[in-house]
Amino acid sequence: MSSAAFSAGGTTASDRPRAGRQRSWEAAPRRGLDIIGAAAVLVLTAPLSLAIAVWVRLDSPGPTLLRQQRVGLGRRPFTFYKFRSMRVGVDDGAHRALIAAELRGEDTCRGGSTKIEHDPRITRSGRFLRRTSLDELPQLFNVLRGDMSLVGPRPCLDWEADMFPAKYAERFSVRPGVTGLWQVRGRSTMGTLDMLELDLEYVRDRRLGRDLSILIATIPALLRGDGAR
Repeated sequence: MSSAAFSAGGTTASDRPRAGRQRSWEAAPRRGLDIIGAAAVLVLTAPLSLAIAVWVRLDSPGPTLLRQQRVGLGRRPFTFYKFRSMRVGVDDGAHRALIAAELRGEDTCRGGSTKIEHDPRITRSGRFLRRTSLDELPQLFNVLRGDMSLVGPRPCLDWEADMFPAKYAERFSVRPGVTGLWQVRGRSTMGTLDMLELDLEYVRDRRLGRDLSILIATIPALLRGDGAR
């Protein structure tokens, strides 16, 4: 059999459409899980979210929520929500340079993290919110709107999507997620190329049962603060 018959991970081209048909029945229950799960967490965390909103507003000048364009299903842009963790009007040149270096295959890990060390853009409240992932609670509104799913690839910025190698285009064939393989396997301890490889692994073996296992694994990962920065 020719090598062209195989995709990454040993899946044949003829297998992929069949796998897609087998998984098609999962669309409705997955969407139901998204709506019920997102709504339940938003209700349960409403008092906490209110307290966070007040803290963010008092901690530094600027809006409570960050509204940002991200790239979603089919590369369509959508407005992404999260609690603001950075100062307003800061330059993102260092972040862009970091992503470019990682995509070139350079080792950017410093102190066990690939994130910018002592990032001056991050506020005092933002450091805590990022370490605990509480800044991501507003993304549940994106899930209710249908922009995102509870589980999927990380929602990337438009300029990041433009920089990603073409071999990773398949990551845009599903909705981005609040959590995913990247979040439960190390987060900022992994570089961008590692994250993209995990995205392909997830997309090519996307099953409702696996989504549930990722959601369950997210809870201890959050409590331990695995790779959060």
